[in-house]
Amino acid sequence: MDLELTERRAFVSGSTQGIGYAIAKALLGEGASVVVNGRRDETVRIAVERLQAEFPGASVSGIAADFERPAEVARLLEALGEVDILVNNVGLFGVAPFEDISDDDWHRYFDVNVMSGVRLARHLLPGMLARNRGRVVFISSESGVNVPADMLHYGMTKAAMLAVSNGLAKLTRGTEVTVNSVLGGPTYSDGVAQVVEQLAGAQGVPADDLKAAIIGGNQTSLLQRFIGPAEIANLVLYLSSPLSSATNGAALRADGGVLTTTL
Repeated sequence: MDLELTERRAFVSGSTQGIGYAIAKALLGEGASVVVNGRRDETVRIAVERLQAEFPGASVSGIAADFERPAEVARLLEALGEVDILVNNVGLFGVAPFEDISDDDWHRYFDVNVMSGVRLARHLLPGMLARNRGRVVFISSESGVNVPADMLHYGMTKAAMLAVSNGLAKLTRGTEVTVNSVLGGPTYSDGVAQVVEQLAGAQGVPADDLKAAIIGGNQTSLLQRFIGPAEIANLVLYLSSPLSSATNGAALRADGGVLTTTL
């Protein structure tokens, strides 16, 4: 199927590894030009080189910016130029008891996970509306619907992303621009893999056994395994395409059946 993404330019925040990298890779595979992003120049350079090696001749570049640093975000916005596809993927992730989450932690998670998308959309959405062409996709999580007790600050930001995405979609009425969210489920990203490997090492058990035990403990998963980053990217790819023109203001699931509600 031709997703009609050639001559489209995409920016994916937080895309030097994990889900973001898988999204950038998928977009390049469909002929889009892609700007990747990470916190450090070195990691951005490595990601760009990997993608160039896999897709010779493709248009891929990178801009380093730490979304915890307003000055770096301002420089990114100034350098970015016109974008047809904005994927708001960057985010902080962590497990912590509620009583140990400081005010600074709450503000930091909100600033990176939510305000990154707000700032990028505020900068790029007007141009999309003026050109009557564009896609904005927020990478949320099933944790924004079923908020984990040990990740309240993370779940709160994912719920806020759903609200921002839905509200922004209402600004696109009557245009060819859409704004949607993806509710990802338990995904074996690079960050999750590192945590599993660290825990496995500390417990003296094989990482694969711990990985299986973790997902096996999820009583509502229909998939009964971790989701691969590429499986999240596949849904983002569709939402980024002109073929998804009738999908707007929606929160679509790639959660492996973890959520038990019908809608």
